[in-house]
Amino acid sequence: MTRLLEVSQLVKLFPIGGTSSARRAPRQLHAVDNVSFNIDTGESVGLVGESGCGKSTLARVITRLIEPSGGDVIFQGRNLFTVPVKHFATSAERAKIQMVFQDPTDSLNPRFTVFDTIAEPLRLLAGIRDRDPLHARVHALADQVGLAHELTTRFPHQLSGGQKARVGIARAIALHPKLLILDEPTSALDVSVQAVILHLLADLREQLGMSYLFVSHDLNVVRLLCDRVIVMYLGKIVESGPVAEIFRQPRHPYTQALIAAIPGTAPDKKHSHLDGEPRSPIDPAPTVCRLVGRCPIATDQCEHAAPALRAISAKHQVACHYAT
Repeated sequence: MTRLLEVSQLVKLFPIGGTSSARRAPRQLHAVDNVSFNIDTGESVGLVGESGCGKSTLARVITRLIEPSGGDVIFQGRNLFTVPVKHFATSAERAKIQMVFQDPTDSLNPRFTVFDTIAEPLRLLAGIRDRDPLHARVHALADQVGLAHELTTRFPHQLSGGQKARVGIARAIALHPKLLILDEPTSALDVSVQAVILHLLADLREQLGMSYLFVSHDLNVVRLLCDRVIVMYLGKIVESGPVAEIFRQPRHPYTQALIAAIPGTAPDKKHSHLDGEPRSPIDPAPTVCRLVGRCPIATDQCEHAAPALRAISAKHQVACHYAT
């Protein structure tokens, strides 16, 4: 496989007002804190973790919906952050990286018909403005996602949740992207509709040869759709590896707890329960493991030396002093 995306030491900090008494510096929330990972061509990577761990922020930084505080994102050999913000929305890279949002209702313009929603990226980034080729392309995309042509004249409030999800997917694949970022695309849908949309996404990946970054809190979905999984906790990656290996033998205590929490999973993993409350993401101490206070195997070392993400096998990385 060839390298498609390389995220290097990515940081996103949000100022929250006030100052730190220790440093007399503005207080900052560390949403994404020195994150690095890669995605290969044709690969589907799952990004999992509890709400608030930084998954969606990371996805939005990669797509330049929000700007980073530091780090680099290299896409097909080019650093995306070298493209000025005002030019990125119409750049070639923007056409190749598309996103499907979490809420299909909020992500659609209520004043646009289905046709206009799907046609908008074709007009702006592909330069297709003539009526006949535009209609032909929109209807072909509707067919591809299983959307009836008569629905293209409707507005979002006239559609079901599943139909709105299909519109969002059709818009995202309109420009033949190389990377599709999916931010919990089925979490707002009924269970029966979720299964249909997930099957559609699996089929589209095979048909179009896209890579996926699949952001989710549902590990069962990640197990079905992804080749590799990245686990985040409080802005940092704590474990990364092939899906089969992570689910068979998770090495980080946080990953063990996530997998043990899957309904129907036998609670046979040692140290699979986490007590206590998460540490604050506001100006966290750089020398303390983020899981201290909840981790069942934490020692004094964890409070004085934050573990680095290290390889424990050819494709498996973990940030824990005691993982082997």
